Amino acid sequence: MSDDAAAVEESTDEDDDAAPTGYAPDDDADEGDELSDLTTDELVERVETLETEVAEKDEEINDLTDKLSRARADFKNYKKRTKKQQEEMKARATEDLVGELIDVRDNLVRALDQDEDADIRPGVESTLEAFDRALEDENVAFISPEPGEDVDPERHEVMQRVDSDQTEGTIADVYQQGYEMADKILRPARVTVSSDE
Repeated sequence: MSDDAAAVEESTDEDDDAAPTGYAPDDDADEGDELSDLTTDELVERVETLETEVAEKDEEINDLTDKLSRARADFKNYKKRTKKQQEEMKARATEDLVGELIDVRDNLVRALDQDEDADIRPGVESTLEAFDRALEDENVAFISPEPGEDVDPERHEVMQRVDSDQTEGTIADVYQQGYEMADKILRPARVTVSSDE
């Protein structure tokens, strides 16, 4: 065998023993080697450290679990409290309205208690004003279109068509005013509409 052939064969044998490019020894193998190098006391200390870490993590898990349970209970109580407050507010709103209507009723009773020949008109007007204030306090608005206005089918109910000086198809007169509350029509205004006959 020539010197050159021997040199190539020798370098090939060395390459077989060499670690592949980019190869890193396994971490677990390193840790295993580390553990085998430790004394019994060091191993006991290491086990105690790991047990302490596990106990701390368990305590942290328990603490977070307790906090989560409390947060759930607090939220459940909050929902109950909110529902109760809403019911109380609704009841109070009704109480306020009834309180105002009682005053109106008392005024009507006083008006009826007058002598038959007494003029009760001022008392009835005063009672009507009190009643209107009670409606306004509840955000009730009147629907009272003027003659000559266009008919709004959402807010006006046509009762009949009549001869009128108003333009054809417009409101001739309001038969009965309507009411709305918070953009909801409680009752449309009942109107007559001008016809061309």
